[in-house]
Parts: sequence; C-alpha cells; structure tokens
Amino acid sequence: MSLQTHLSQLAAKHEALERELHHAMQSLASDDLRIAELKRKKLHLKDEIERLRGDTLH
Repeated sequence: MSLQTHLSQLAAKHEALERELHHAMQSLASDDLRIAELKRKKLHLKDEIERLRGDTLH
C-alpha cells in the first residue's frame, strides 16, 4: 500500500469519526464516555496523519 493510499484511508476514517462524533453530540441520549472515546480516536488519527505527512517532507 502506498503512503498516499494509507493517508487517504486514515483521512476517511477521521472524517467518519467526525460525523459519528457530531451525531453523538446532537443526540439527546448522548453518552459522555462514548463521546470522549470518539474524540480520543479522532485525535489519534489526526496525529498519525500529521506524523506520516511530516515523514514525507523530510
């Protein structure tokens, strides 16, 4: 798998988590633990994307 493909897949997962997080936050029955977990996963993906992009610049 090429680096660009991997970055695209990570970005797609990040966007999916963003949509899921938005939906969870809009829900009246939102679970704070679930929201925190989604935010943690989203941040982890963002960090991984930035790390990989940074590796390609060096």
